[in-house]
Amino acid sequence: MIEYIAQGLSSVAKYIIPLLLVGIPFYALAVKKVKVYEVFVVGAKDGFTIAVRIIPYLVAILVAVGMFRASGALDLLLNMLTPILNLIGFPPENLPLALMRPLSGSGSLGLLTDLVNEHGADSLTAKIGATMFGSSETTFYVLAVYFGSIGVVRSRHAIPAGLFADAVGALSAVYLCKLLLI
Repeated sequence: MIEYIAQGLSSVAKYIIPLLLVGIPFYALAVKKVKVYEVFVVGAKDGFTIAVRIIPYLVAILVAVGMFRASGALDLLLNMLTPILNLIGFPPENLPLALMRPLSGSGSLGLLTDLVNEHGADSLTAKIGATMFGSSETTFYVLAVYFGSIGVVRSRHAIPAGLFADAVGALSAVYLCKLLLI
């Protein structure tokens, strides 16, 4: 019985996205009488304007991430913190991911991929890394895009709050994975 339900849900799942892509514009056109193409063009024009406005913020964050990685500061920090990390039970192999995740999504994905390739997909280190990746955010990128798009210059408490949330996500990933997967 459960197999039939799972097969039925799988069949329906194949058609959800195409149905939404066709259904929403059709509903807007037929029921709400919206000129879909004209509204789409206006939205695309607004999106382009926003993209042009946030480009300086994106360039700044990408240059900062590149400098941090290329300078060797990440390796130096890892070497200094390894004894402390071992004392608190935080795997040193996961520290680069925890530090890179607030800065760069693609950079942290590369580090996660390296962890999986080096330690194996079923290793505790890779599982901690995957959990850490999913439970944290690219804080500086998000702030650059969101605040840059609306012209916010002073971020006030957003950066400390975002970094605190990232730290909690990283530590929770380590301790929950050790608790549930060992």
